[in-house]
Amino acid sequence: MSDIVLEIEDRTFEATLLPDEAPASVERFRELLPLETTVKHVRWSGYAVFVEEFGEGAPDLTDLPRENHRVYPSRGDILLYPGYENVPEILLACGSTAFRSPAGELAGNHVAIVQNAREELSALEVDVLENGSKPITIREA
Repeated sequence: MSDIVLEIEDRTFEATLLPDEAPASVERFRELLPLETTVKHVRWSGYAVFVEEFGEGAPDLTDLPRENHRVYPSRGDILLYPGYENVPEILLACGSTAFRSPAGELAGNHVAIVQNAREELSALEVDVLENGSKPITIREA
């Protein structure tokens, strides 16, 4: 059973939240929902896409502790990065990923994992790389 749904054009991904591993981060992530924005290709991190625009009224994330944090997420892992050294973002790993910025490695809090269509994440990453940003909706299931 999924907790959240990510809709990117004609693709739908279902994900399970990880409240036992990252309770404060999952709670804050849920406060962002529903989220309608754009997903972009990462510049420094490998095979992944990310969201950095949360809209007006989004909760402040900078006070979140490091929880269940990852620098090297696996395909389907969803990280919430509070913006300690850079801007806050949500990262979706689509393949081999080393989460980083021009300042070096970043560690994002692992808040969810995609449960279905994980093999389609590679095609999503290539599509965003070759064709640019896409609209995304992230909502509770």
